[in-house]
Amino acid sequence: MLRPVRAGATAPLDRLQRPLRDLRISVTDRCNFRCTYCMPRERFGRDHAFLPREALLSFEEISRVAKVFADLGVEKIRLTGGEPLLRKDLPKLVEMLAGIPGIELTMTTNGGLLARHAQSLRDAGLQRITVSLDALDEATFQRMSDSERPLAEVLAGIEAADAAGFRPLKINMVVKRGVNDHAILDMVRHFRHSGHILRFIEYMDVGESNAWRMNEVMTASDILARIHAEYPLAPIAANYSGEVAQRYRLLDGSAEIGVIASVTQAFCSSCTRLRLSPEGKLFSCLFATQGHDLITRLRSPQSNDAALAAWIASVWRARQDRYSELRGSGTHSAQGEKIEMSYIGG
Repeated sequence: MLRPVRAGATAPLDRLQRPLRDLRISVTDRCNFRCTYCMPRERFGRDHAFLPREALLSFEEISRVAKVFADLGVEKIRLTGGEPLLRKDLPKLVEMLAGIPGIELTMTTNGGLLARHAQSLRDAGLQRITVSLDALDEATFQRMSDSERPLAEVLAGIEAADAAGFRPLKINMVVKRGVNDHAILDMVRHFRHSGHILRFIEYMDVGESNAWRMNEVMTASDILARIHAEYPLAPIAANYSGEVAQRYRLLDGSAEIGVIASVTQAFCSSCTRLRLSPEGKLFSCLFATQGHDLITRLRSPQSNDAALAAWIASVWRARQDRYSELRGSGTHSAQGEKIEMSYIGG
């Protein structure tokens, strides 16, 4: 059963009969880490041309677009990046979006700047936070993030978010075989009894710069087997239809565990997301090769919310993306370079 649409809202269906429910808004393409699976330093180094500040959507434009999406039936908005906390005055945007009726407002962050912003984000109306954390030993953490920033900054961010009332947090770990898979049980041991939800994500072939190879994927089944050998698990029901994480609980009651098997068990059939880039392009898939020009319509003198809504609905109704399913069946053929995850968020 799908999540119910808010009264008065009509969610358009795409060609595969998937409703529009979620909007992910990338507020910046910049990041203070260079995670090897997302923004590898070889491509995103010192001389990389990030978007200039004046090219970014303003907070007023983002808020306007979000209200149009809410009227179309969107129920959840997630702020992403790059690293969203690098966007100046982000709590102001949070406050503007938090006032939209019927919207669940969430954010994904690498946690490095979270300690100084957690309380202001909570006060502004942010409801949930997901923190990306790929290891708990300094050497592996810095190898995965390709950064000299200390692990302690992220752990302090998690503590500050907890203290500010973000409970439970979701802690996401991308698992890359031979690089950080040894840290799986360390993560479970650390976050047991914390009240937070730990989720393990298969290493994905997002973008063109991470040199993805299938033999580096630690599958969800292998992750679960490793955990189950030390901490027996039992499956639990999804919170809603279309939830991307498969949920489990440790039998001793100490934690909830999730796995996101986007490579080996594709969930395209229930994907309800659109993504908005920092400078105003809509992407209908995480693996898209091109976007749809929203910014021109948004800034046109003839623009009005009804016209924007009609155009967004038409983009969604034409959607038939199912990259991961086709990749899994061996029938996908590349038709251009995939957009980078650091540009449109996870």
